[in-house]
Amino acid sequence: MKKMMFAFCLVILSALLLGACGSKDSGAEGNGEVKEFTIDATNFEFDLKEIKVNKGDTVKVTLKNSEGNHAVKFDGYNKEVQGDKTISFVADKAGEFKYECSIFCGAGHTDMVGKLIVE
Repeated sequence: MKKMMFAFCLVILSALLLGACGSKDSGAEGNGEVKEFTIDATNFEFDLKEIKVNKGDTVKVTLKNSEGNHAVKFDGYNKEVQGDKTISFVADKAGEFKYECSIFCGAGHTDMVGKLIVE
């Protein structure tokens, strides 16, 4: 009986410890506002060259591929959004961060850049 009670307590304690160890996804939500942006990508150009947010804001970015096949990678945040999808992350680092097309799309590929400014 004591062994059974000990095993039961051990299982409950393990469940509580594992539940407490869960981490919050850095892309979940911040302390600031939710800022939503849509980047329209055509061959060799993003229509949105600059995104400006405050530190702590949750940034939601939707990529619309109007022409060609593109994706956007945000340097410094290890985030990437594929065409016709949305990502979100918390802008928890102040500074200027480049974003760029991460799928090679031809001769003008290197022109597909923008800047994320976190104040």
